[in-house]
Amino acid sequence: MVLGKVKSLIISFDCLNDSNVPVYSSGDTVSGRVSLEVTGEIRVKSLKIHARGHAKVRWTESRNAGSNTAYTQNYTEEVEYFNHKDVLIGHERDDDNSEEGLHTIQSGRHEYAFSFELPQTPLATSFEGRHGSVRYWVKAELHRPWFLPVKLKKEFTVFEHIDINTPSLLSPQAGTKEKTLCCWFCTSGPISLSAKIERKGYTPGESIQIFAEIENCSSRVVVPKAAIYQTQAFYAKGKMKEVKQLVANLRGESLSSGKTETWNGKQLKIPPVSPSILDCSIIRVEYSLMVYVDIPGAMDLFLNLPLVIGTIPLHPFGSRTSSVSSQCSMNMNWLGLTLPERPEAPPSYAEVVTEEQRQSSLAPIGACDDFERALPGPLFAYIQEFRFLPPPLYSEIDPNPDQPTDDRPSCPSR
Repeated sequence: MVLGKVKSLIISFDCLNDSNVPVYSSGDTVSGRVSLEVTGEIRVKSLKIHARGHAKVRWTESRNAGSNTAYTQNYTEEVEYFNHKDVLIGHERDDDNSEEGLHTIQSGRHEYAFSFELPQTPLATSFEGRHGSVRYWVKAELHRPWFLPVKLKKEFTVFEHIDINTPSLLSPQAGTKEKTLCCWFCTSGPISLSAKIERKGYTPGESIQIFAEIENCSSRVVVPKAAIYQTQAFYAKGKMKEVKQLVANLRGESLSSGKTETWNGKQLKIPPVSPSILDCSIIRVEYSLMVYVDIPGAMDLFLNLPLVIGTIPLHPFGSRTSSVSSQCSMNMNWLGLTLPERPEAPPSYAEVVTEEQRQSSLAPIGACDDFERALPGPLFAYIQEFRFLPPPLYSEIDPNPDQPTDDRPSCPSR
């Protein structure tokens, strides 16, 4: 930028992250510098900064008012999150060209620091959508007498953090649906779909493990599929405009009549996408996982499982507990059909523990002085005595059989 003796006007932020990208959250302090480089002495009325954050939506719709008339209806709405102004040089008023109160700036490069706090109340995450946006920026304005103002705007990013380690986002999501196809007076068997994922909250870059079972009892060849969709919703003047976009998808194997397919943790990776926006009154960004069956010549059979894309990833401890519990429940529900009818007997005691090991375990307690000092005598003796005792005898007959249950009906024979 060159305007007279003003060579450049630059805004830079004091970034605290490793990527050197200005990213903030509600309650953070935004700080930086306005750098002004001039090639000669200039006289300045003021150097100001203006920081603002707002969400805005806008779209138009055509309306017919009669056979020969039409008009366009505009829908706009705006929410302001903050509006901060500060004077770095000079005074607030700069609407006249008087020579009073001017500041002289010598040739060279000069830096002026600025700082302001973002509101403590929740802010919407920065977003650019088809019919609206959430933007945060800082603008610098240099005013001189008898010159047009020199202005520069620079945006920064705000993340309203979503922690997926909350109980509501760690809960499994599941559903079941069934569809019967009809062709004139002939009715074929049903197509059934069951699907489950281990939790509701994910972060970009993670892979969703899908557990599903698809049973095709119809006369057609169907294809199971899965897809992640982003839904943008914009609100203005009591109206809503919605945009749905495909984020990622996968395809299973074709299923002929009478066949069943099971997904034991089929993975669908989440690409880099913006987090969910759930707290803005005029813009919402939501995600869902659609597991569906593509049926030629008929409407698809589908399940929608809601997703929340967060910013704080799963903690290692939360990942382990949630994964173990989810895997157990999923394996019981979805993988039970693959277990053998009669489990294999475990190895005999003699195959696992030799007689030498058992005899050595019965050595006097005093031989392990360090361990004895760490544990009370009676407890240590109990551990030593029962360490290599054989387990109860194995029996393939369950002494406590479960109540008989009705098996799910199989596909009708053709």
